[in-house]
Amino acid sequence: MTILVTGSAGHLGEALIRSLQAASRDCIGIDLKASPFTHRVGDISDRAFVRSAMRGVRAVIHAATLHKPHVATHPAQAFVDTNISGTLALLEEAVSAGVEAFVFTSTTSVFGAALTPAPDAPAAWITEEVAPVPKNIYGTTKLAAEQLCELFHRRHRLPVLILRAARFFPEADDDAAKRAAYELANAQANELLYRRADIADVAEAHLLAVERAPALGFGRYIVSATTPFAPEDLPLLHRDAPAVLRRLFPAFEALYGSRHWRMFPRVDRVYVNALARRDLGWHPRHHFAQVLACLAAGRDFRSPLALAIGAKGYHATAFGEMPYPVD
Repeated sequence: MTILVTGSAGHLGEALIRSLQAASRDCIGIDLKASPFTHRVGDISDRAFVRSAMRGVRAVIHAATLHKPHVATHPAQAFVDTNISGTLALLEEAVSAGVEAFVFTSTTSVFGAALTPAPDAPAAWITEEVAPVPKNIYGTTKLAAEQLCELFHRRHRLPVLILRAARFFPEADDDAAKRAAYELANAQANELLYRRADIADVAEAHLLAVERAPALGFGRYIVSATTPFAPEDLPLLHRDAPAVLRRLFPAFEALYGSRHWRMFPRVDRVYVNALARRDLGWHPRHHFAQVLACLAAGRDFRSPLALAIGAKGYHATAFGEMPYPVD
């Protein structure tokens, strides 16, 4: 089975191509940018290019996208062209080519305003049942692309699985206050509790989705590290997150203290991956208990794949101390 991977020069695309090649599986990486993991350079909104790239392909992992970091630097039309029109071209050509599985990389950003509870409310418990309320053109176009995927499943019986991925990029947060207050590794370790996944686990979820798509037909799944929190933790999490951690992980403060790390004072949402674990047979290996074990052993908690890929950035231009401009 030849697998077409879009966005092969990006973080996830590279992770997917590396993983497929390591398993000696046939794959083709396409991207606007040349890279060691890109076999063909072209635009997914270019129908002739997509049709040519789709020849002989049995499965598609569509990871190419304009991201949130591009909101301040790209016009809304560019998001429509890439995230909607590009997805439409891929879906139509996948149907014409008789593709057996289509996996679409979406984002937890589609939830948008649903992720932010009122100050006196509990933290939000985010499952696939939560209604999306996108806040920007990125979330809006990703949600529209999801809806196109569902339409093509209904009309053409194309097996499509949508993976709403949590944060997996290695770059620093765009929140200047958080960057100033927390070392990057500290902040990302904290996020593994509720809103982050290691890229190796995200790549594995996509490859499992390729295998499971024909049997499942259609589905949306949150792909995030397995949280240790439960719904009853939500009120206190939004008021005093360290208190919840002290109960669940009594050793965490000493281990964090050895690195001069701190937990965030509050957690506003918790991503729940139970459906992905059940339907895909996915078992993410990177989570907060693993972080603590690595701290105790003096090891980096990130996967070898994450370390090999490293940070790519999203722009050719530097923006001072900002990882990217915020709109």
